[in-house]
Amino acid sequence: MKQDGFEWEFDPSFCEECGGKCCTGESGYIWIDEGESRLLAEHLGLNEDEFKEKFLIKVGKKFSIKEKSHEDGYACVFFDEINKNCSIYEFRPSQCRSFPFWDYFRKNLGELERECIGVKFL
Repeated sequence: MKQDGFEWEFDPSFCEECGGKCCTGESGYIWIDEGESRLLAEHLGLNEDEFKEKFLIKVGKKFSIKEKSHEDGYACVFFDEINKNCSIYEFRPSQCRSFPFWDYFRKNLGELERECIGVKFL
């Protein structure tokens, strides 16, 4: 898969081998918007307030998915530690859907290469 303006392509077939590096590591924000939050709450059988209380933190006017301790760092609270993948894959927020095509990686190619075995530089 390619995206205009990026110097790499991504083969999602490598995700099963990876072990979830994009879901684990250093702490950071996992942004989720109101629409994504509503759909995920519905999928989990929770009302929006219950969902926000249990799974989100408020950062300014935005929301981020909570993290949990994992190995020597952190993981998204929805990271399945047994299967090493996303437990809400079909309902993951757009930030996760757009990985690895993040502007951040344009200036951090080495980090991208270490984090994602599915990336091939063009």
